[in-house]
This record gives sequence, structure tokens and C-alpha cells, in this order.
Amino acid sequence: MTIENILKYGVRILIIFMILPIHEFAHAFVAYKLGDNTARYQGRLTMNPFSHVDLLGSICLLLTGFGWAKPVPINPLNFKNRKAGTALTALAGPLSNLIVAYIAMIILKIVMWISFGAEYFNHSNTFWYINLIFQYFITINIFLAVFNLIPIPPLDGSRILCYFLPDSFEYKLAQYEYIIYIVFIVFVLFFNVLNGPMSWIGDKIFVLFDFMTRWVDIIMKAIML
Repeated sequence: MTIENILKYGVRILIIFMILPIHEFAHAFVAYKLGDNTARYQGRLTMNPFSHVDLLGSICLLLTGFGWAKPVPINPLNFKNRKAGTALTALAGPLSNLIVAYIAMIILKIVMWISFGAEYFNHSNTFWYINLIFQYFITINIFLAVFNLIPIPPLDGSRILCYFLPDSFEYKLAQYEYIIYIVFIVFVLFFNVLNGPMSWIGDKIFVLFDFMTRWVDIIMKAIML
């Protein structure tokens, strides 16, 4: 196994035990703030990875880069506005991934600038490895955010979409939720139908985050040069 593969799988393990819990905690936290205590009562208002990790989802993420955690339970009837509360709770998960990716981009740029003035970095592969780790980390977080925003039940995107749809369509979608999801997963895992679109969207977001962190370059340039 090459060093690149070791780093890639290492980052995937980090995602499983750190980022997936953050994603699920974000769902639980927003639901709690909006008046639903279901996740809190079931011990899901926590960042403890063992409260959120799904065995099959973790194995899939480790092997393919695509995976999932145990969904956080919510009771939409506890929200003052059922549809808005459900949509905001759903949005919290993908948004947490994008925030983590953005923060990681900031750290990566700081490390890059420091490396320019560090003789050790310039004469070793250390920076190359650090850069690769952050590239994987940022990319997977963006991928998870984009994937979860797909409007296919039970992904977060379907909960957000239902905010804009009549109740009759929402109930019909919920009725066939697991059948739709199984078919969707089969197509994703065996036919790779999303690889092209997901990569394209992910690349655009990566470039956007690079642009949105230009202020780091300005500050670090003033400090280092």
C-alpha cells in the first residue's frame, strides 16, 4: 500500500470518528434549539462517535469514500413550525460539513505560508503529506455535504425539498422512502452515476472556498514577507 493510500484511509477513519458525529450532532443540536428533545432523550445530543457511528455506513465510507452515520431521530410535531423546523434541522448537517471544510482550508493555507519560511518543510516531504491530508479532508467534507443535499429520501435534501412541497406530496414521498433510498444506493454503489456531477460540484465549491480564504493569504503574506 502506498503512502497516499495510507493517508487517504487515515483521513476516512478521521471522518468516521470526528466528522460524521459533528454532522449528526448538528442535526440534534438544531432540533433541540427548535423545541424537539427527541435526540437529547435518546443520547444523540453528543459528539461521542459511538453514539452516531453506523457499522455498515462506516465500512462503506472506509472502502469507497461514501458512507453514513445513524440518522438522528426527530419528532417534527415538537416544532412550532413543523415543515420549517424539519428543513432547518436537515440543513444543519450538510452545513456543518461545509463549515468544517472551510476551517480546514484556512488551516491549510496557514500551514502553506509557514512552510515557505521553514527550512525543514522545504527539504522534506512533510508539507506534501500535510497538504495531501488536508486535500482529502476538505474534499470528503464537501462531498458529504453535497451528497446529503441530494433531494432523495431519507437524505437531508429531501427534508429541505419538502418545505417547498405540498403536504400530500411529502406524505407520498415518506411512504416510499426506503424503497427509493435502496434503489438510489444501488445506483450510487454499483453504477457510479453520481461521480461526474458530484466531482464537478465539489470542485466548484473547493474553488469557491479557496477564493473565500484569500484573506488568509493577505494576512500571512504581510506577516511572512
